[in-house]
Amino acid sequence: MRGVVVIPAFNEERTVGNIVRAARECPWVSEVVVVSDGSTDQTPEVAAREGAKVVSLEQNRGKGGAMAAGLQLASAEIVVFLDADLVGLTSEHVAQLMGPVVSGRAEVSVGLFGHGRLSTDLAQKIAPFLSGQRAITRRLINLIPDFSETGWGVEVALTRYIKDNNITVEEVILEDVTQIMKEEKVGLLKGFASRLRMYWHIVKVFGQGNGVASRRD
Repeated sequence: MRGVVVIPAFNEERTVGNIVRAARECPWVSEVVVVSDGSTDQTPEVAAREGAKVVSLEQNRGKGGAMAAGLQLASAEIVVFLDADLVGLTSEHVAQLMGPVVSGRAEVSVGLFGHGRLSTDLAQKIAPFLSGQRAITRRLINLIPDFSETGWGVEVALTRYIKDNNITVEEVILEDVTQIMKEEKVGLLKGFASRLRMYWHIVKVFGQGNGVASRRD
């Protein structure tokens, strides 16, 4: 079984290259697709230099929209979603994430941070369903309703469908992997405001299901 890695990215020139490199070095990955979601920095150029196929969206569609755009190019048996702002990710982590799906033990695997940083580890212990690191069979992807308008709430929408349909899920601990927080990217005030908007959109998806349009900052 081979997989395509889809990486939605918004202004992640500092980290996206390492994510692409780690994914391409995994023997189970046949292709890496980076969706630049209206980026205004060098995200597309960095991803292309590392060998990714790049989709550049002129306008920011939100995370769900970017993931949906990447899926249009993903025809492999397994689809892997990775965030573009990860720190410490290696090809071994990608293989660990894919393992339960490749082996047939699960149709979905969810990657959780372990021993990375206290702030990100704690966030995923509290809300593991918000993890952006997932491997999913193509069969299941084809059954999930359109999530292009869910924005930040895409992980909630996916989790809800999986739970409602009794899909087998396996959690995988990604040791020493962490994530750059919004406050580190754009400053304390803008980052905190962006985080509040993200949580609000997630709450709306909880209450309304798919069909919540949003944008990322």
